[in-house]
Amino acid sequence: MSAPRILVVDDEADIRGTLREVLADEGMEVDVAADAAQARAARTRHEPDLILLDIWMPDTDGITLLREWSSQGGLSCPVVMMSGHGTVETAVEATRLGAYDFIEKPLSLTKLLRVVERALESGRQIRTGSRALLPPLLAPVGKSRVMQQLREQIQQVRMHDSNVLFIGEVGAGREAFARYLHSIGSRAGAPFVSISGGGFEDATLLDRLHGREQDGQVEPGIYDEARGGTLYLSGLEDFSPAAQRIIAATLETGSYVRVGGTRPQPFDVRMVSGAQPGLELRQVPEPFRRDLLARLSLITLKVPPLRDYAEDVPELLRHYVDRLVEEQRLPFRRFGVAAQNRLRNYPWPGNMSELKSLVHRLLLLGSGEEIRLEEIERELAAQLSKDEPLVKQDLLALPLREAREVFERAYLQQQLLLCGGKVGQLAKRVGMERTHLYRKLRSLGVDFRQGADD
Repeated sequence: MSAPRILVVDDEADIRGTLREVLADEGMEVDVAADAAQARAARTRHEPDLILLDIWMPDTDGITLLREWSSQGGLSCPVVMMSGHGTVETAVEATRLGAYDFIEKPLSLTKLLRVVERALESGRQIRTGSRALLPPLLAPVGKSRVMQQLREQIQQVRMHDSNVLFIGEVGAGREAFARYLHSIGSRAGAPFVSISGGGFEDATLLDRLHGREQDGQVEPGIYDEARGGTLYLSGLEDFSPAAQRIIAATLETGSYVRVGGTRPQPFDVRMVSGAQPGLELRQVPEPFRRDLLARLSLITLKVPPLRDYAEDVPELLRHYVDRLVEEQRLPFRRFGVAAQNRLRNYPWPGNMSELKSLVHRLLLLGSGEEIRLEEIERELAAQLSKDEPLVKQDLLALPLREAREVFERAYLQQQLLLCGGKVGQLAKRVGMERTHLYRKLRSLGVDFRQGADD
């Protein structure tokens, strides 16, 4: 097998020299270019297996050069963008144009070599007609049966174009699984575009979704940006009736017309959505369109709350420590056994989002290599909320008497609702003598008076 050829495009001579030396030591052929003109010439002389492309260059910036190459029949090899002043918008734009990955300067050579290895493997698989399942750091973490089942379900539907709806609580990772599905599916090399219902105003809906044509000029809309790829609708419950109507019409006809245009454009997009449980039962402020929901949920997959696979928490903690240390250069800290055990028994009302934030705070603000139980208790106490449903409340953080009262109050309130407010039925349901039950309800402050005459 011939050595892979890498093209390094960067206007800093030191970086070009360092990368040439490091990659050559790994057995790779390396071409270098100081600007866009040299990069075009080098690419013409020798077709590379991978391009490392700086964003900020004197003549033509890397994003413009990437767009140029993408428009010339697509990229023939993976492109990894490099930048010392990157923004989220820049990374999103690079990804939309087909970049394989985005790494920040100053470069971590360990991370760089890992990204290069993955990108070269991805390029080899694309050339041979196969596809990489997913770069390891993007794969959903967890060995629990719950997570294995979800990964297996995604594997089953990945190569089909059927619309998929991920149902899960806020923070459970619905979009992460949507990206996972896209990355291992038939449209993996095409854009993944995510939009949120809360980010739309009805007055600009058509322009944002359909795009606009004026005087022969086209302003692409979201449908144009996602063409050939995946459009992720984040938080279906937040999409207004007007947005629902426009999306439903597009799915019904399979086409759309840009504002100011006349020619229908084919709608070549896989729709993947995320929603909270109970969307199909919603009545307030008004029901979600049943015809649209039926089209978006041809396949429905449940993303479990973190408390349902708590055995994976230690692995998740280690995973996010490693990521934050590598990506943000935060100091390494490890979770002690007692701290891990405490977090395994924590209900995680904010799910994966809460876990990531907790790890971030502990690395950023804590001190000492070991994260001890006392530090965990302080963090959890600061986040304690009495407004959460019982299943999400951290009863382990309370003294026994207070935890028992919280549980009994929530338990009896829910049972009373199931009994239609009738205390007599409640007594039978929970196995308590009625007089004793009345005293218990009064002591807990549970309002039972409306149904007490049954």
